[in-house]
Amino acid sequence: MAETSKIELTTIDRKILRALQEDGRMTVQAIADRVGLSASPCLRRIRQMETAGIIAGYSATVDQKAVGLPVSVFISIKLERQRAHELDAFGAAISRWPEVMECYLMTGQFDFLLRVVCADLEAYEHFLREKLTQVEGVASIESSFSLGQVKYSRVLPL
Repeated sequence: MAETSKIELTTIDRKILRALQEDGRMTVQAIADRVGLSASPCLRRIRQMETAGIIAGYSATVDQKAVGLPVSVFISIKLERQRAHELDAFGAAISRWPEVMECYLMTGQFDFLLRVVCADLEAYEHFLREKLTQVEGVASIESSFSLGQVKYSRVLPL
């Protein structure tokens, strides 16, 4: 992965990024037409943003329900201690688990907030018992089940 360097984004760069976030399969020509450039300078700007680490990668967005993972659980974790070693150890443990889609180090009452996906309550119970409760130093776990998704976006407001 490219190392992020500080470059000044132009209005055209922001339009290119918006187009790519909305549809990562757009051709360079389609993006160029959309932002008012020819293909060569458009591709050059895309490559510069890739090299600078602004464009971190490309992926497909998969519908979790369509692949049999309809349950989203938001889990608040409090550790016994908040020393760097304990924080890093928890992060290393959960980074190996494919069920964890997102993990944030938090301020406030809890130390971490996770979003976990699973097939059903039984699968979540297995995840909880066999993985999460086995991590050394976890003081409390609070789970909240999503009833439905109101908004989900991967498009940053550029």
